Amino acid sequence: MKKILSLALVLVLILSLGTAAMADTIKMGFIGPLTGAAAVYGVSCAQGAQIAVEEINALGGLQIELNVQDDEHDAEKSVNAYNLLWDWGAQMICGTVTTAPCKAVGAEAFNDRMFMLTPSASSTDVTAGKDNVYQVCFTDPAQGAASAQFIFDQALGAKVAVIYNNADAYSTGIYQTFVAKAGEIGLEVVSATTFTDDTTDFSVQLTDAKDNGADLVFLPIYYTPASMILNQAKAMEYAPKFFGVDGMDGILTLEGFDTSLAEGVMLLTPFAADAEDERTQTFVAKYQEQFGDVPTQFSADGYDAVFALYEACLEAGITGDTSTEDACELLVATMPNMIVSGLTGEMDWEATGEVSKTPKAVIIQDGVYVGM
Repeated sequence: MKKILSLALVLVLILSLGTAAMADTIKMGFIGPLTGAAAVYGVSCAQGAQIAVEEINALGGLQIELNVQDDEHDAEKSVNAYNLLWDWGAQMICGTVTTAPCKAVGAEAFNDRMFMLTPSASSTDVTAGKDNVYQVCFTDPAQGAASAQFIFDQALGAKVAVIYNNADAYSTGIYQTFVAKAGEIGLEVVSATTFTDDTTDFSVQLTDAKDNGADLVFLPIYYTPASMILNQAKAMEYAPKFFGVDGMDGILTLEGFDTSLAEGVMLLTPFAADAEDERTQTFVAKYQEQFGDVPTQFSADGYDAVFALYEACLEAGITGDTSTEDACELLVATMPNMIVSGLTGEMDWEATGEVSKTPKAVIIQDGVYVGM
C-alpha cells in the first residue's frame, strides 16, 4: 500500500538559525534556465523551490541546502552544471527544468547513480530506460490526450488546427498524442503545420489554419513562439480560440508582450493561482511578498519537487551522511510507494518515474489565469 504524505504548509515552529545549523543537512542540487529564452520556467521553478526549502528548514530536524545552477536551457551547459554539483557533493537533483537538458543530465545521473526529480520536464524520453529519474509534471502524452478530450467535451471548436515545433521533443510528443486522441474521439483536425526553433514568421501556418476554417488553434509549444503567433494572428485579423499546454504558462510575464493578446487563451495546467484552498492561497501570498509576482505552474512544480524529495528522504531514512549512490537506491525504492498531496495535485509514481495526477484547464481573463 502506498503511504499518503502531505505537503501542507507549516507556518509555525520557526526555529533559531543556531538550531538549524546543528541539524542534519541534505545537499540538493537544482538545475534550470535562470537566463536565456526559457528563463521564465527556470526562475519560477527555482523561486518555488526556495520557498519550499525555507519552510522545511523552519521545521527543524532534517534540513535542505539547495545549490542552484543555471543551464540556459542548453544541454551541454546543463551537464556542466551537473558536474559542478557532483563535485560539490550533491546527494540528489531537483531538475532539470526543461526537456532536452534533462535528457542529457539524466544519462549522466543514471551512470553515476544520482537521483533526479524534474519539476517540469515532461517528455517520456526523460525517464525512458532510467530507473532513477522521476517527474513531477504530467507527461507529454497525458497533456496531448487530455487537451483533445477537454476541447471535445466542452465543444470548444468544431475544426481544429495544430501548430507545433517539429524540432522539439516536448512539442512533437504532445502533438502526436493529441492527434491520436482526436482521431479516436472524432475531433476534426483540419490543419497541422510545423516550425523550428529559429522561426519568427508564422504567416504560413496561420494562413493554412484560417483557409481550412479552423475555429480553434491548438498550440503545444512554449510561450515565446506562442506570443508571436498571437501577435501575428491579430495582425491578419484571424481570431480563433487558442488552446495551449503548460509550456505556455508564463506568457503573461514575457517582457514586451502585450498581455491583451492573450485574453481568452486557454491552457492545461496542474496549478491555478486563483484556487480558493488555503494551501494555494498561502503559497501565492508568500510568493507575491518575496518575488512581487503571481506564481505559475512552474513555481508550484518547483515547490512540490523539493517537498516530495524531502518527504521521500524522511521515509527512506536518508541523512546528510548518506552517500549519493545509496541515497539514489533508497529513493528508487521509496518513490513508487508514496502518494503525495501537493500544490499541483495528488501525485503517485510508477516505477518508470512517470507521475499520475489530473490536469486542470484555465483561461486568461483580465490578465490573470482563471480556473475553467
